[in-house]
Amino acid sequence: MIASRTAEITGLYRYPIKGLTPEHLTRVVLRSGQTLPADRRYAIENGPSGFDPEAPQWKPKIQFLMLARNERLASLDSWFEDATNRLTIRKDGQIVASGDLETAAGRAAIESYFSENFQPELKGPPKVLSGRDHSFSDVARKVVSIINLDSVRALETMLGAAVHPLRFRANLYVRGWPAWSELDLVDQTLAIGQARLKVVKRIKRCPATNVDPVTAKRDLEIPPALSRHLGHMDCGIYAEVIKGGEIGVGDAVAVEEPRLV
Repeated sequence: MIASRTAEITGLYRYPIKGLTPEHLTRVVLRSGQTLPADRRYAIENGPSGFDPEAPQWKPKIQFLMLARNERLASLDSWFEDATNRLTIRKDGQIVASGDLETAAGRAAIESYFSENFQPELKGPPKVLSGRDHSFSDVARKVVSIINLDSVRALETMLGAAVHPLRFRANLYVRGWPAWSELDLVDQTLAIGQARLKVVKRIKRCPATNVDPVTAKRDLEIPPALSRHLGHMDCGIYAEVIKGGEIGVGDAVAVEEPRLV
């Protein structure tokens, strides 16, 4: 049982291209059964994956460029513009690639940059992938990921080091729940304004969390620390949107009491 059943959203992020820069949002409209708008809308294929954009199916993240193996991605500063579908990538403050991801020429411009700059990590020609409203999430279902900042603070104590919350690449960052109590929320419903989200799964952490999002250095051992101290490698939760609505930074996240039958 959570001592305080209400938390507050302190950060709201989406990741238009899997493995690239998080984009901070102030408010967003959630739709039932969907991710945050454009979250993981694109991925950069690392060698042939068999992904069919006309019949998109979930593929494991090993098929794409990703922070778990390609930490140099964190040294890039990317921005996606919804109105034009244009991705702009900067390195050390300079634009190194830009293109409309819904055009062949635009995708080719982005692919060329990774082809020239990400050897020998590539297992084949890099290819920008998308598939209608498909999301290249680490899990097959369309989810919103949530991190409890009090758990991050507890993790800092375990490690004896600062832990940047964006290591966890969550959609919602919340404060107000006791550390690790969010892990007990599976199958419960969260209310954020008119929106409702059902918690469906704890998030098992992978080596991507070892990469500092600012320095792009692999400088911590977060999954092993979780395993040593807690007996598992879980930090954060996935939730499915079961009722749409607008949410934003500063909104309360309340755990709904189960209805008595």
